[in-house]
Amino acid sequence: MQKAIELEYNHKVLRGMEHIPDSQGTALPAVILFHGFTGTKLEPHRLFLKISRALCDAQVASFRFDFSGSGESDGNFEDMTLDTEYEEAKAILNWVRADPRIDPTRVSLLGLSMGGLVASLLAGDCPEDVHKLALLAPAGNMPDLIGRAMMAYQAASPDVDLRQAKVFDYGGNLVGREFAESLQNLRVFERASRYPGDVLLMHGTKDESVPAEVSIQYRDLAYKERAQVHMIEGADHTFNSTPWESQVLSAVSAFFR
Repeated sequence: MQKAIELEYNHKVLRGMEHIPDSQGTALPAVILFHGFTGTKLEPHRLFLKISRALCDAQVASFRFDFSGSGESDGNFEDMTLDTEYEEAKAILNWVRADPRIDPTRVSLLGLSMGGLVASLLAGDCPEDVHKLALLAPAGNMPDLIGRAMMAYQAASPDVDLRQAKVFDYGGNLVGREFAESLQNLRVFERASRYPGDVLLMHGTKDESVPAEVSIQYRDLAYKERAQVHMIEGADHTFNSTPWESQVLSAVSAFFR
């Protein structure tokens, strides 16, 4: 049921995993999982693996790839931009919808953090191709996050001129200037609002990376009554405890079942 897979896009190999339950020849619903900034197809405490296994138990297929420059996929992290991840996500969506084992009318998206941002934009731009949408701590505030990270790096490295530098160091990851530029003039909630389907928003109330208010903004400014919001009391950005994780697994399984 679990198998390593590859997808070549834009001269790079994206490496991932598929989880396919026994369907007895029936076309299956599927969920595509998009990881966060500096994350991978596993994510912390193997959260994405656990989600995939829970979905498989619910007779839902799932696919999770490393974006280029992340995890085991080709490319360098410093070449990653919002646009490259968006285009790769779109290619993955089209690839999954063309899989003969999958019902193309029931392909859904799940994104964590920046993966949530990417999923929200893709669903808004391709609403007819996305059945349901789950956003876990979606980084709708990504422009602000990167702006603050660049300011902190500049303060710690006063000899570096970020106006000229092509990269800056983010916890051992080199982030390209083009990534910051790709976030400029991004109208997150306006683009996201074009998606008319059901949405699950999950967020920890103690998230220090992406405040829980961002999920409220997604609901109020984009999805309105189409969204259900599940706040996990005390949880951090990636739900790093077994009780918090259990709430995520339970809610996600129920939403996509």
